[in-house]
Amino acid sequence: MASSPPRLPAQATAPPAPLYAHLKQMIAQQIRSGAWPAHYRVPSESELVQELGYSRMTVNRALRELTAEGLLVRMQGVGTFVAQPKTRSALFAVNNIADEITARGHRHHSRVVRLVEEPAGGEQASALDIREGQPVFHSIIVHFEDDVPIQLEDRYVNVRLAPDYLQQDFTQHTPYEYLTRVAPLTEGEHVVEAIVAKPRECQLLQIDRTEPCLLIRRRTWSGERVVTLARLIHPGSRHRLEGKFSQ
Repeated sequence: MASSPPRLPAQATAPPAPLYAHLKQMIAQQIRSGAWPAHYRVPSESELVQELGYSRMTVNRALRELTAEGLLVRMQGVGTFVAQPKTRSALFAVNNIADEITARGHRHHSRVVRLVEEPAGGEQASALDIREGQPVFHSIIVHFEDDVPIQLEDRYVNVRLAPDYLQQDFTQHTPYEYLTRVAPLTEGEHVVEAIVAKPRECQLLQIDRTEPCLLIRRRTWSGERVVTLARLIHPGSRHRLEGKFSQ
């Protein structure tokens, strides 16, 4: 779908401001008015330079700042798009990401990057309460909301508690669905950090290497046994965590 660049505001009514600020205001107005809905492809830097006569530096700054403010999403090698309003997850709950996406009226699908058995390293063995070198299942899955990647799930699984893990089709259902069936959750642990993802993780999430991300380190138990250790990486421009508690 072709994008139409925003029109310049009338000079008589435009308040004194740098050109990049005017461009930000124009693009923001297109988004807030609904003229450019979520996932709409924004004109490229070259298209904006040619249409509006601004310098590339001015256009680049406007797009960078709008991306940092969460109004735009820039996907490497693809283009710049209007951001979906940030998805939300409960900070203190363990939920099925497919259900969260469906509840928002959107489509979930996933890409399985890795699904193997391998020996546990020291970190994984300690977290899963097993001996180093014992086999564990390792999966890496990218979860999409419509066509936008919103979570990279890097998970290690206790072989004894989920013996058929490698036989599952995780493009049809999530690890959460299988694991809660075979090893019902009784306890969970969350550690939340702000990180810059590794280059390969940025590539899988289709984000710039400098974009801040939310990392949730999660362990879950079934009874007395640790079932999984997971790293859940969310692009900061596409996700937020919420928590509610009472005293």
